[in-house]
Amino acid sequence: MELCLYHPEHGYYMNNKDKIGRNGDFYTSSAIGGLFGEVLANYVASQAEELGTEQELTLVEWGGGTGQLAQQLLDELKVSAMTVYKRMAYISVEASPHHRAVQADRLAEHAERVQWMNEQEWLIAAPRDNVIVFSNELLDAFPVHRVQIVKGQLYEIYVEWDDREGGFRDKLFLLAAGPVLDYINSQGVEMQDGQLLEVNLEATAWIHRIGHSIGRGQLVTIDYGDRSEELYAPYRMNGTLMTYRKHVAEDNPYTHPGEQDITSHVNFSCLIKEGAAVGLKQEQFITQKQFLVENGLLQKLQDTASPDPFSAAARRNRAVRQLLLSDQMSELFKVLIQKKGELP
Repeated sequence: MELCLYHPEHGYYMNNKDKIGRNGDFYTSSAIGGLFGEVLANYVASQAEELGTEQELTLVEWGGGTGQLAQQLLDELKVSAMTVYKRMAYISVEASPHHRAVQADRLAEHAERVQWMNEQEWLIAAPRDNVIVFSNELLDAFPVHRVQIVKGQLYEIYVEWDDREGGFRDKLFLLAAGPVLDYINSQGVEMQDGQLLEVNLEATAWIHRIGHSIGRGQLVTIDYGDRSEELYAPYRMNGTLMTYRKHVAEDNPYTHPGEQDITSHVNFSCLIKEGAAVGLKQEQFITQKQFLVENGLLQKLQDTASPDPFSAAARRNRAVRQLLLSDQMSELFKVLIQKKGELP
């Protein structure tokens, strides 16, 4: 999964191909009408007020991709919260050279506020104060271990090449003592024979690094997933690993390597627990729908007497409905807000 997504030359996220939107492989919330970034800007402005008008604020987006969400957020802050905008620095932590270039072009209007870093550059100056670190659909694409229960035994799924079929296939090895087994044992849920599950050690390691990098501030994680008791429930016998290519969802990661997205649901129970271990206290864990409504999405609806379904107001109203209703995105996606340190 790591090779398919992040190989410097052949990785899916490292190439120049469109990934989001009609010409890509999937949609994200930020691709729907520009409203998601506007609502996130409302949230940022409300948090900036708690710091006081004299305090500088650093906003850090991890894995911002094309910069679409950043543009929406910064555009809205510049219009509706100029005092916040003027005392804010925006840092994009982005590994892909292609996406950095796309972001630089898209955020040209905000060039004085924006800078780019890699993870090490961010961590080297830690801990930092007055920061909001956020990610949108980041952790779901972190590489996972896959485990299957066979006749009461835990096996890890490895990958081997099948010469006869000319493709990849699963190879099971008995799971030995170590971090993967510790992770499973810590979940406190009973799993069924034959059940598949994912173990995202990268996500918990990331939470540790982010937690240590924040002196006073917060981490906002937006992604699809749930608590462990839901992710490992008996009806999820095949786990949650999925691929997306040309807007078709499948569950075979061995087809089209490097040409399709590979994801798995985020275990928010682990993020909450591991965050607490490094001082990140759970402030809120809610659905994306709740977050959007609490931060002003419904106020984005516009009165329109025009019969034209393609008017700007009509399109905007459809985007509001789509964010709240379409494909259960608003319920499947969760928002976890974790805070650290006391406000001055």
